[in-house]
Amino acid sequence: MLRTIRLTVAIVCYTLITLLFLDFTGTLHTWFGWLAKIQFLPALLALNIGVVLFLIGLTFLLGRVYCSIICPLGVFQDIISWVSGKQKKNRFRYSSAKNWLRYGVLGVFIVMMVAGVNSLAILIAPYSAYGRIASSLLAPVWQLGNNLLAYFAERMNSYAFYEVDVWTKGLSTLIIAVVTFTVLGILAWRNGRTYCNTICPVGTALGFISKYAIFKPVIDTSKCNGCGLCARNCKASCINSKEHEIDYSRCVACMNCLDKCKHGAIKYTKRTSPKNVSATEATKTQPITAKQVNNARRSFLSASAVFATASVLKAQEKKVDGGLATIEDKKIPERENPIYPPGALSARNFVQHCTACQLCVSVCPNQVLRPSDNLMTLMQPEMSYERGYCRPECTKCSEVCPAGAIHPITTADKSATQIGHAVWIKENCVPLTDGMECGNCARHCPTGAIQMVASDPEKPESLKIPIVNVEKCIGCGACENLCPSRPFSAIYVTGHQMHRVI
Repeated sequence: MLRTIRLTVAIVCYTLITLLFLDFTGTLHTWFGWLAKIQFLPALLALNIGVVLFLIGLTFLLGRVYCSIICPLGVFQDIISWVSGKQKKNRFRYSSAKNWLRYGVLGVFIVMMVAGVNSLAILIAPYSAYGRIASSLLAPVWQLGNNLLAYFAERMNSYAFYEVDVWTKGLSTLIIAVVTFTVLGILAWRNGRTYCNTICPVGTALGFISKYAIFKPVIDTSKCNGCGLCARNCKASCINSKEHEIDYSRCVACMNCLDKCKHGAIKYTKRTSPKNVSATEATKTQPITAKQVNNARRSFLSASAVFATASVLKAQEKKVDGGLATIEDKKIPERENPIYPPGALSARNFVQHCTACQLCVSVCPNQVLRPSDNLMTLMQPEMSYERGYCRPECTKCSEVCPAGAIHPITTADKSATQIGHAVWIKENCVPLTDGMECGNCARHCPTGAIQMVASDPEKPESLKIPIVNVEKCIGCGACENLCPSRPFSAIYVTGHQMHRVI
């Protein structure tokens, strides 16, 4: 029963977290966004002390249930291992802990995080690694499936679905996601939880605490016949059946050993001695009721229903050219400074807290966020305005960020937050290159920071060109995105190292 409950809760959590990365409508975040904020590393970086203490207390009480239930990368490995187990059963065996590697990786990880070299440290962060897999590999497949449904629905005069753009947001992130998926897939296929117990810094940190957990699997030597079936089904390879010992720093409380033992020699109970504990001395665990199982199932079905109806509540703009001409795609300009979203406070705050999980990139409805290719900020989101601009009424990224890299912000505050300012490029401006009126940038500036003036001060009737009031400009990118100049806009935004309220 314990294993059934663990599997049910793990599947529900994994499904909902995955849907957070796939839900391009942003609807699910209203109800289930907290699942991203209870991940260990994001909570630690966000200084969410309550969540961190809760996870530590949970580990001290029940062992590494975080790794087997809450962490999406852990459940992802379990799924691969489960598929592999269909072909070859009883394939695991006990192996001694490689503590020098585990604590060495943890030490290097901590040093890099403290030194601010997050771009390298987050390569092995579990939640971030899964986020990149979901957003780079799973999301495009999900979106293509949605577009296929929209195609057939439209021909049946139904608009329950709408098409979305499917595009590669970052080549480096895609490559790293593919490599991560491949490496984790091979390790999980062959050896189960190898990554969790040798590389994962969160697993190592929680493993140290779980050695002192109050409740844990305990071997009753009076019932054990030494068959080793528990060890051959332990995906953490932490059960030494010959010595009747369990390495609790690596045990993820998956309950597989309890389910496989045919003699009831392993109990998940309060541990009263380091080694042998008889079944009569062990504290009885509280049975899990059918009502709890049904509640977990209802939560999963409710989430599915919410996501199925989300697309009805959302509409998306489409850019069309009327079929008159092919519009050339815009190219990314060389910006003096990268642009970070409102709520980031500063470039330093954003870089130090961002885990590059890509959740904000996935949920951005305006397609202005994409992963950086810069080595020092690798895979951390930056803003660019080739596909859209940062609309003043949208605060999605600040609502979903679990790590404190983007603080929650209201629409009123966003409209007054200067994240950058526009710069005019004379050589690209349509009135000067094509000799015709434009003014697109001034018409669409939400803050009125752009004014059109005569190109020749001595001739008021001359074609008008834009001037930018940098004190009023908030850097939203409307001017850059809507500028008709191709392939580079005649006006672009450069970011500010420190955001300020204007």
